[in-house]
Amino acid sequence: MGRYLIRRALFMILVIMIVSFLTFLIFVKLPAGDPARRAVGRTTTPEQIENARKAFGLDKPLYIQYWRFLKGFVPWPGLWLNDQVYFSYGSFEPVREELSRRIPITAVLAIGAAVIWLLLGIPIGILSAIKRGSLADRAAMIFAIIGVSMPIFWLAQLLLYTFWFKLELLPASGIPIGYTGWAGALRAAAEGRFILPWVSLAYINAAFYARMVRGNLIETMNEDYIRTARSKGLSERRVIYKHGLRGALTPVVTMLGLDVGLLLGGAFITETVFGLPGIGQLAVQAISTNDFPTVMGVTILGAFIIAIANLVVDVAYAFLDPRVRYT
Repeated sequence: MGRYLIRRALFMILVIMIVSFLTFLIFVKLPAGDPARRAVGRTTTPEQIENARKAFGLDKPLYIQYWRFLKGFVPWPGLWLNDQVYFSYGSFEPVREELSRRIPITAVLAIGAAVIWLLLGIPIGILSAIKRGSLADRAAMIFAIIGVSMPIFWLAQLLLYTFWFKLELLPASGIPIGYTGWAGALRAAAEGRFILPWVSLAYINAAFYARMVRGNLIETMNEDYIRTARSKGLSERRVIYKHGLRGALTPVVTMLGLDVGLLLGGAFITETVFGLPGIGQLAVQAISTNDFPTVMGVTILGAFIIAIANLVVDVAYAFLDPRVRYT
């Protein structure tokens, strides 16, 4: 297991480097405008623009520019997203500080939505598999089909219109200015400001999970070891929940790790629609203003979180499935 973790850690570093390189190439090749000109403003002189280019290192060859950013995101305290390289072209604020303020918002959004869609999707999938062909099964599949087919931006707007604008039952969106850090994010969650974003993300994902659990459980219940368990005289409930469900939920772990990792990397549409100052909203703003250090910081953070999520899923497999061994 130790050697496997070392190999995966090295592979994770390689993935992050490749992602950062591709992001850098896309940024320097796209005709999005001169970052130095954007930073100094509209009414400026050519000398000011040239000074800004030198300050940002944009007058250097491309490989030197990339090397500066590559050295700046070393995942080590004091070196992670180095302030001398990773500072916003627009606000001149260190990217690390901006991300640290926004991570709690995205984390609360992602974790809360994940809990809801698991509490919805897994029971619905189990019920649909056990009662296959029944009215409950058909209702569950209708629920899943609607959820899979519904765009999240449309669902978010529909929830806002219904529960905020018309019924006035829930807060609209956004986080008050004074709500900062983890305390502010949790306070906003306690006030119900995350309910609509949670439901928007959870419903669509719960539909996917319900269909996956249903299919996996139906397939698992036809395995030989399930028939063996029944022949031993075990109750049907014990056969389903102790033997069948364990095998059926193993693929769900993979899907959950990837989904949560992606959300922690930035729920772009949800945060933009609901005005949540998270990582996704920061990425959208940075892309629209050609703020490359911020884009690179968000991209690297997202790649790092997803790589860690994959590693956690692989390790969890060894505990969920005794047939899996890592050497």
